[in-house]
Amino acid sequence: MTALSFDETGVDVVYEGTEFRLEKELIEEATRKSYMDVTDHEVLQIVEESPSLSGEPRRIGDIV
Repeated sequence: MTALSFDETGVDVVYEGTEFRLEKELIEEATRKSYMDVTDHEVLQIVEESPSLSGEPRRIGDIV
């Protein structure tokens, strides 16, 4: 399971027991979207090769 914790400057990730941070600029570059318009599902797809996506995607702007 992957845990994501969002704030205004990036995302703290725990993936397979490894903790790391994805900075806002990296996420914007990977998605070619404004950070606040990126969804949690899109961030999961950056972290995992084939994530199990459930529920409705939520915009980071709505989360923070």
